[in-house]
Amino acid sequence: MTLLLNGEPQEVAAATLAEALAELGYAGKIVATAVNGEFVAARKREAVRLAEGDRIEVVAPMQGG
Repeated sequence: MTLLLNGEPQEVAAATLAEALAELGYAGKIVATAVNGEFVAARKREAVRLAEGDRIEVVAPMQGG
């Protein structure tokens, strides 16, 4: 299915947010995620089912100040 990952179309075979993150190379990385504008905690990613056209935002924490 086609999703929008950080605003860019991306083809994935994953059914859940956790599977999509693994497929897209984010497995094991500390990132914040949102689906269709709603924050998704790391512990809930396995339960979030994805659908065609969903918007996923992935943000890595930055250091500095």
